[in-house]
Amino acid sequence: MHKLSITVYSALDCMPSLGMLTINALAAADSVIIPVQAQYLSAKGLEQLLHTINKVKRQINPDLKIEGILLTMVDGRTNNAREISDLIRNTYGSNIKVFDTTIPHSVRAAESASIGKSIFTHDPYGKVAKAYTNLSREVLQIENKRQKTKTDILR
Repeated sequence: MHKLSITVYSALDCMPSLGMLTINALAAADSVIIPVQAQYLSAKGLEQLLHTINKVKRQINPDLKIEGILLTMVDGRTNNAREISDLIRNTYGSNIKVFDTTIPHSVRAAESASIGKSIFTHDPYGKVAKAYTNLSREVLQIENKRQKTKTDILR
């Protein structure tokens, strides 16, 4: 008899502030993907968020994993975005995964948020929807490797 194993994934998209909703989401989560805009101030705020995540790990949720850093609103045409992306990869990449997938800057994404619709509804064939699809694949590859490692250990 085979045991059926089902894994459920839920994404909680929190505001960029470190208020109670974000803390509660971190307390309830198994893992976190940290979105960081490819801009100077966002990159600077990453250190504070990492400090908060480590505090939540110490005090509330010791099993919380940082799945990785996701570069968002990346305008590949600008030197600034490339420099910030490189800075984040070089600064954190040896300790925290920085996803290969980046989410490009797009007016359609801003429209999607303002009308309260998913990018997959508002612009399903656009570059942002494609990027999030690629991110989903990348996350699933990581999870599949994790599950395979667990299975190998149990053998």
